[in-house]
Amino acid sequence: MATLADYGPEVRAEVKQVREVVATLHEQLIKWNLVVWTAGNVSQRLHTADLMVIKPSGLRYEYLTPSSMVVCDLDGNVVDGAEAPSSDTASHAYIYRHMPDVYGVVHTHSTYATAWAATGQNIPCGLTMMGDEFGGPVPVGPFRLIGSEAIGEGVVETLKQYPKSPAVLMQNHGPFTIGKDAEAAVKAAAMTEEVAHTMWAAKQLGDIIPISQEDIDRLNDRYTNVYGQH
Repeated sequence: MATLADYGPEVRAEVKQVREVVATLHEQLIKWNLVVWTAGNVSQRLHTADLMVIKPSGLRYEYLTPSSMVVCDLDGNVVDGAEAPSSDTASHAYIYRHMPDVYGVVHTHSTYATAWAATGQNIPCGLTMMGDEFGGPVPVGPFRLIGSEAIGEGVVETLKQYPKSPAVLMQNHGPFTIGKDAEAAVKAAAMTEEVAHTMWAAKQLGDIIPISQEDIDRLNDRYTNVYGQH
């Protein structure tokens, strides 16, 4: 089995940098109330090798450091790290193998998004910010058990049907989000919880007014190609 020492200095330098990024981003999950205790995880894939950095399993967030992050290959095998990797490692690895443009994956159990997952419902696209960020509803994926590639398979299968969405609500489990890096996936996780909460509140007031797909497409195009600094 390969170890980090088998890789060159460029790869080892990127591992050091990504460990720092991933460790720091776990603080954002706490900041945005997306996780409790040891639930949830962030990973980021490397550009210089088929490796990823992911949170260790069952370690409390206040104890996470760059050195405690675990380096795995894209089959989920540990390449470097003193701790066992997240129980979702195989699913993160599956997503990276089958979605080559994805370099960040996040899983949380945020309250409102997970409530939608528990009822097996898509979050309907009733907000312009959802058109912006998700290009439509936030979809529900199939029920899958933890500990193998099965959840990753469900995420990939679902996102093939909703290619503009960076989020999937895995039924009876919780949200998984993707991005061009781990920070983008964390942002998507925070946005998923925000719209889950708002749309839940809207349902308490009455029927949600849907946005037409034509307008959703216009919103998403503007957000993707015009909004922000370029």
